[in-house]
Amino acid sequence: MQQLQTLYKATFGHAPLKVETLAKAGSNRQYVRMTAPEGKVPGSVIGVVGTAIEENRTFIYLSRHFREQGLPVPEILGVSDDGMRYLQTDLGCRSLYDALAQGRSHEGQYDDAEVALLRTTIRLLPRIQVEGARGMDPSRLLPPERFSARAAMFDLNYFKYCFLRTTDLPVDEVRLEDDFHALAEDLAACAPQQSTFLYRDFQARNVMLCDGKPFFIDFQGGQEGPLQYDVASFLWQASARYPQRLREMLIDEYIQALAGLISFDPEAFRSNLQRFVLFRLLQVLGAYGLRGYFERKKYFIDSIPHALSSLRRMLFEGIADPYPYLKDTLQRLTDLPRFNIPSAAETRHLAEAGADHPAASEDVVRPRLVVRVFSFSYKKGIPADDSGNGGGYVFDCRSTHNPGRYEPYKMLTGLDAPVVRFLEEDGEILTFLDSVYHLADAHCKRYMERGFTHLMFAFGCTGGQHRSVYCAEHLAQHLNERFGIEVLLTHREQHIHRILKSRD
Repeated sequence: MQQLQTLYKATFGHAPLKVETLAKAGSNRQYVRMTAPEGKVPGSVIGVVGTAIEENRTFIYLSRHFREQGLPVPEILGVSDDGMRYLQTDLGCRSLYDALAQGRSHEGQYDDAEVALLRTTIRLLPRIQVEGARGMDPSRLLPPERFSARAAMFDLNYFKYCFLRTTDLPVDEVRLEDDFHALAEDLAACAPQQSTFLYRDFQARNVMLCDGKPFFIDFQGGQEGPLQYDVASFLWQASARYPQRLREMLIDEYIQALAGLISFDPEAFRSNLQRFVLFRLLQVLGAYGLRGYFERKKYFIDSIPHALSSLRRMLFEGIADPYPYLKDTLQRLTDLPRFNIPSAAETRHLAEAGADHPAASEDVVRPRLVVRVFSFSYKKGIPADDSGNGGGYVFDCRSTHNPGRYEPYKMLTGLDAPVVRFLEEDGEILTFLDSVYHLADAHCKRYMERGFTHLMFAFGCTGGQHRSVYCAEHLAQHLNERFGIEVLLTHREQHIHRILKSRD
């Protein structure tokens, strides 16, 4: 610490009045706030003690380069002779992550002020990616300087060795490696023709709010590379729980801002973004494994269940479908009982029971039931159950009156009000569903008591359009409301996927 104060005095001509060590975050760098005596300038600065000379050099170079481009990053005010310590402007103590705390605590219900901050931040991202790359010397970056299939493999293996291997889940190494390589090649092919800066760790914790304006920090790990990586990092940050509608709006904001800087195909961008969502989440799990399991940092361990919850949804939405063995591996990974999150009610119950209660042990995890409900056409086959449990109930709706036989309903589905009225006024479907409800309720209750994690119901009819859609929709809502469990609803022939969230 004395060496930092020496650097401060050499830079500003006076010693600091106050020196305050700041709490460490995700990195091993040490940060110190140094405040000048009254009447001296600057008022306060941040002193940094790095652990790697290469990281320090890259950060200092990029910070100076970005400021030359007019980008909002901290100014480097002084550097020690050995390069291990430096001084930078004090951007305050409030990060974007801190500013979004209320939205996170309300399960992703962000207010207007929080959304405004997110919009401002996401619109600044293309500037650091495009303008920041202008005149940048790639040789000054940390290796690998460019994102490539090989660079992607580093992160995929990071996930395999630091997270997947810790679970003892059996895998076919050759088949997994084949899918890793396929994904890596697809990612590398997304890089634009011109040089662009890939931040690599663009997240709310690395955005500081100074006088209400976003400033970027911790960009020393950046590379030249595809733009989608940073968008995926920011919008699919596991703990943020951004609702999909908000994500879509922020993607639109990003694309509008990017369109003012370069020419690109917005639809191709959106399509390729999904691959980076999957890739980024695997890289994040690797980091959580290293920082949490090996370095025993609680924040990262606490973040693992949220990341796996996001991964479950991605698998349900088909993002991993082009990589079948990887998809199978990830499905088995998310099905492991240790990664099922107790409900809020269960957590409160354990807290009230006290630390001495047997169920309060940290080693006890209560599995959470997730129900899949499908509608389908028998002409196209019964839906497969990819949970590994061999399926569940399949109900044949073809015995009930078919609205599809009548012209007014042929172009509609069981989600449309005229079809709903036809079925309910006819009444056959209600009698049919009443029997299903009794069976489904008893089965769900028993599965929850026994700690099972997956159950599947499927409704088939002739075209998978009217009766089966109505039944699947109503059973999904019934189970979600009655038991508060998460239901993954798929109207297969209509290409509709919905998630009815649990009431945790």
